[in-house]
Amino acid sequence: MDALDKFHDECGLMAVWNHPEAANLAYLGLYAQQHRGQEGAGVVSVHRNGDDEPHFSVHKGLGLVADVFSDFDFGQLPGSVAIGHVRYTTAGGNKLANVQPFVADISLGYTAVAHNGNLINADELRQELISQGSIFATTSDTETILHLLARGDRDQPLVETVVGALQRLRGAFSLLILFEDRLMVVRDRHGLRPLAIGELNGAKVFASETCAFDLIGATYLRDVAPGELIEISRDGTMRSFFPFGFAREAPCIFEFVYFARPDSNVFGKNVYQLRKNMGAELARENKVTADLVTAVPDSGTAAAIGYAEASGIPFEMGLVRNHYVGRTFIEPKQSIRDFGVKIKLNPNPELLKGKSIVVVDDSIVRGTTSRKLVTMLRQAGAREIHLRISSPPTTDPCYYGIDTPPLLVHTRNLPSGTPLWYTLEITSPQRESLGRYTPYP
Repeated sequence: MDALDKFHDECGLMAVWNHPEAANLAYLGLYAQQHRGQEGAGVVSVHRNGDDEPHFSVHKGLGLVADVFSDFDFGQLPGSVAIGHVRYTTAGGNKLANVQPFVADISLGYTAVAHNGNLINADELRQELISQGSIFATTSDTETILHLLARGDRDQPLVETVVGALQRLRGAFSLLILFEDRLMVVRDRHGLRPLAIGELNGAKVFASETCAFDLIGATYLRDVAPGELIEISRDGTMRSFFPFGFAREAPCIFEFVYFARPDSNVFGKNVYQLRKNMGAELARENKVTADLVTAVPDSGTAAAIGYAEASGIPFEMGLVRNHYVGRTFIEPKQSIRDFGVKIKLNPNPELLKGKSIVVVDDSIVRGTTSRKLVTMLRQAGAREIHLRISSPPTTDPCYYGIDTPPLLVHTRNLPSGTPLWYTLEITSPQRESLGRYTPYP
């Protein structure tokens, strides 16, 4: 089956420090961030028994958060400290060994790591470490971080050991590193991936998106700054360092375009409002006369609302999404044309018949879904179809934590003066080839 032609989500992080229900709150934070990764989920907690020795407990599995923790007894994850992770594969295959957080007994003691991003020098580091005797148990780039930490000296300050290991990394990383007596939270110096700080009844919480704070009732404080390392020690002391030097901040635009939930704040901005603003700008740059505006739900909805408000054209639900499509289903043996799109989206002919419509989507990657949607809308009776895209054109693959499809829309040769937001005019069957925006061969 052809999936909808979108970039695939990255990963989501959640950490709780000094709360009696830390693991349960971490689970809820992951549940709120399920959209960031649907292939696996895990939570690690730390507790101390009567011997005052730290004990790590872990529960993780493949699948959705609710499935991984179905009927789970959180008494198996005791303690007031926990970190969690939801995963979409960007480096390494989809197997249980690759589900994070990773836990290992290394020279620094028991350590757990959860990572959102992608290391562009992971293969190089991996080969170097293997040649020096390291044994890898996964195919994930995140395991490289554990091996670098394992080479640290217990006699030097722990922060210095962590900084020395992380200075070897190239690429995008928002990290949670849990030790026996402290938690370290880090963002790469370009700030490519989001990470926010919140507070709940005196407990500190960290998450990739603020929608996780909303679910558990935490208050958003601020973002972890690009290049910042935050250390929370056992006595609750929180210290901040900037050991990686300063660089040009480069937050990922696709957080605003597609990845983040619209009710989240990422990089200090509200996602819903920014998407509305994109749609409004689209209407100003590309004026058209039409009967209605509709969205490709759900990621195109906010931009479509902004487009409708700015243009004065009414917004209608011309495309309806099926929210109950599972990850797998039985496809009919006798092929149904465009089945993969129809199972998720369906046009409303009563609204569309004989109408000139503006269809707003958040992005185009290869154009395969857009072609099928146009065909469906035309079959539903639309007289004219003006397809509007609220994000800048996709020109190249991403190596920093987005799973990019192998075929991309090629826009390097766009005419000079092409606006930031680009338009595909499809008003007759002869123009269903999407004009000059052609995919790579």
